[in-house]
Amino acid sequence: MPTATVTPTATPSAPTDAFDAYNLTGFSAGNSGGGIVNESNAALYKKVYTATDLAAALKKGSGVKVIEIMNDLNLGWNEIPSAAQTSPFAAHNSPLTHPVLLQTGVSKVTLDGFDGLTIFSANGAKIKHAAFTIKRSSNLIIRNLEFDELWEWDEASKGDFDKNDWDYITLEEDTNVWIDHCTFNKSYDGLVDSKKGTSGVTISWSTFKGDDRSPNSWVTRQINALEANSTAYPMYAYLRSSAIGLSKEDIIAVASSQKKGHLVGATSFDSGNSNLSITLHHNYYLDIQDRLPRLRGGNAHVYNILANNSAAWAAKSRITTAMETAIAGKGYHFGVTSNGSISTEGGAVLVEKSNFVDILYPLRNNQTDPADSSYTGKIKALDTMYSLNGVSFRGDSDTSGSSLAPVPAAIIPFSWSGISALPYSYPVDDPSTLAARLTASNGSGAGKLNWTKSNWLQTIY
Repeated sequence: MPTATVTPTATPSAPTDAFDAYNLTGFSAGNSGGGIVNESNAALYKKVYTATDLAAALKKGSGVKVIEIMNDLNLGWNEIPSAAQTSPFAAHNSPLTHPVLLQTGVSKVTLDGFDGLTIFSANGAKIKHAAFTIKRSSNLIIRNLEFDELWEWDEASKGDFDKNDWDYITLEEDTNVWIDHCTFNKSYDGLVDSKKGTSGVTISWSTFKGDDRSPNSWVTRQINALEANSTAYPMYAYLRSSAIGLSKEDIIAVASSQKKGHLVGATSFDSGNSNLSITLHHNYYLDIQDRLPRLRGGNAHVYNILANNSAAWAAKSRITTAMETAIAGKGYHFGVTSNGSISTEGGAVLVEKSNFVDILYPLRNNQTDPADSSYTGKIKALDTMYSLNGVSFRGDSDTSGSSLAPVPAAIIPFSWSGISALPYSYPVDDPSTLAARLTASNGSGAGKLNWTKSNWLQTIY
């Protein structure tokens, strides 16, 4: 195996200039979005205050290059005015259980055919009750936005979360997308998924998190509603019954973590999967159970991420083996998955200088049939920290006895898929600094940087 295929091209130390740390790199390098547009240019720069403003700005062929989200937006189908209930807005699958979403509804917002567009907020504005699908577009940038309130309890598919299809962002047939300094809260399905051969994606300096289980949290409100009328929800009632014996607090704890992170390639062996490319760096994943990412073909580069699943891992112990058997026997799905980065179907995932905390399977290389190598991917970790139940390791996945060694299939030696080396350079941080760095006041997530508007439009500092 050529050394060049696995040796990182990273700058050996972190950048000295604070702004340099936020330069666009990864597979989306070179993406300029909508460019540097003065806010006085009314044709190209749109300030969005309402759903109606957003509908006009995102209408196909609008010509808009920069969209500034000025304030929080509640975009559920039942809460937007009739003037906004037009393309690119549409009613999404109807909510079935969450008391808030039953009132607000959920919207699907489709961006189609844009070439050169930046969507940002200067103040970390929050968008609720909406799922965005971006199709056949290129050179898109989304920065400094928070996405929230898109999850509900799933009785319809018995906890498999296979009914509503609500993802915060879905990318389809796109090239060059940069998502930066955003926050994604718990969702019904995925957080940011990349499909249909989408290439040139970078997701950086963003926070992905489960529910915090506070007395008025999104999950707590949902469980309180189920508890008040449990006979109407057979799965919930069964979990609370003497047959299983889970308390309301147990259910909140188990349900609070986020089930799915990033699906990259939605269909097995799709012809476009070889084109998939995504970089994840300086992201903070807090209690995300799976898919960091889950890759089908193509290439994924993961560096300087912190995945801390300690609360999810602790909640997993609330369900005994006997409970698991009984729940599965009823056809219900309720528990905690514990996976990190996953490569399948010939894909290549390189994990560098990252930190995985309390994840049972930090690296996986097959999700379908370990005996069938066509379903196996290539995955390798370099200088990555891993701890589980207080036992720590730092090193590479191919070091003898490494606790980062991929499972469950026979390991395929690492090489990139369709490329000989990464097409970009990138600075890195020591993985031991990530917890402090990403949770700092200038760390990952929306609303962290007090920047001028022009800074949010730049990609290189």
